[in-house]
Amino acid sequence: MSEALTVEAKMDAPPRLDVDRLLDDPRTRIIVCCGAGGVGKTTTAAALGVRAAERGRKVVVLTIDPARRLAQSMGIDSLDNTPRRVDGVSGNGNGGELHAMMLDMKRTFDEIVEGHSDPERAQAILANPFYQSLSAGFAGTQEYMAMEKLGQLRARDDWDLIVVDTPPSRSALDFLDAPGRLGSFLDGKFIRVLMAPAKVGGRAGMKFLNVGMSMMTGTLSKLMGASLLKDVQTFVAAMDTMFGGFRTRADATFRLLQAPGTAFLVVSAPEPDALREAAYFVERLAAERMPLAGLVLNRVHGSGAERLSAERALAAAENLEEGGIVDQESGKAGLRDSTETAPETAPETDPETDTETDTDTDTRTERATGADPVEAATDAGADADVDVITAGLLRLHAERMQVIAREQRTRDRFTSLHPEVAVAQVAALPGDVHDLAGLRAIGERLATGVPAGA
Repeated sequence: MSEALTVEAKMDAPPRLDVDRLLDDPRTRIIVCCGAGGVGKTTTAAALGVRAAERGRKVVVLTIDPARRLAQSMGIDSLDNTPRRVDGVSGNGNGGELHAMMLDMKRTFDEIVEGHSDPERAQAILANPFYQSLSAGFAGTQEYMAMEKLGQLRARDDWDLIVVDTPPSRSALDFLDAPGRLGSFLDGKFIRVLMAPAKVGGRAGMKFLNVGMSMMTGTLSKLMGASLLKDVQTFVAAMDTMFGGFRTRADATFRLLQAPGTAFLVVSAPEPDALREAAYFVERLAAERMPLAGLVLNRVHGSGAERLSAERALAAAENLEEGGIVDQESGKAGLRDSTETAPETAPETDPETDTETDTDTDTRTERATGADPVEAATDAGADADVDVITAGLLRLHAERMQVIAREQRTRDRFTSLHPEVAVAQVAALPGDVHDLAGLRAIGERLATGVPAGA
């Protein structure tokens, strides 16, 4: 029965994601790690970068994770908007290098302003209060700037592989949607209305718009405040020559993500919510014609004793705790190390007190059991301690097997919906990744794609 189940499981298993083949292919120029928050995207991106560099690729890893774990794990004090070489990672003489950087959202926006306007106008924009708020935390700005930075890195052509760690967000779809939303806002009707007074020249034009603009600005002043409205209008006037480029660049980067040479890796964990979002993202990538390489399933649990089921382990633990384990040789319940006792003889008594002496008692016990009574008591206590520890370990094993079964069911639901998606299962590590050795270990697990103990 178990062999039939094993064969069936192998037949139903998803195709294995060949990570090394993906990294070694010179046509692979961009790898985008995406998925829900808290599933290990940053660690996966860093591990892929380390492994690719040590296999001969010239790699830059772009992270948007504000926790800065990537810098710590790579031995860099801090990451900023400039790619930095990571020491301790080399291609063993085959030209591999690893660089890493962290997206500075505001600095990237500043660079766009400085690169597309003259110094005087750039200074006016950078000092504008509305621009400072927009560049620091406007909804979608982080995702848009990640796209901008990706486009800049690809245009420089200094690296043959770019690994992108997408921004943490409530929805994995924000990475695809937010740049378009921000581009639409900056190129949209609201901005164009605010630009109208600056574009219409002469008194005739201003007189024509005077009534309508007065009504609109009066309403906006009540909603936004007169000071904020003035900042917005000043910002719009200064940015007049730049607005058309935002949507154009966002569209160009979007097409880059659709092109051959880009590979999306959906990163998830064997948990219902994470895999539900992963399935949603897989469907969205297909709808947008984005090239999906596969699913990386992090923190998968395994066991080296999978033949011992959770039910059998719990039953054995209960037997030990109740002291009713069956002797394997005699087939009788009782103490495992019990021996047959010799027939008792009448105890000798002291003629004066008519009581049994201690010496006689010890002598009789030794004749009956063949062991010193103190040693026998010590051995019994040791056996009890071993039973308690063994029962505890059996219960831990039962819990692990239940976790494995739950993860398998969750993965099977995803596989049934998307049987064509290749999967790399990454065994859970006993601790956090905080150095290059840990990243190499993750890279090895990514390549082998086999859970621990499987």
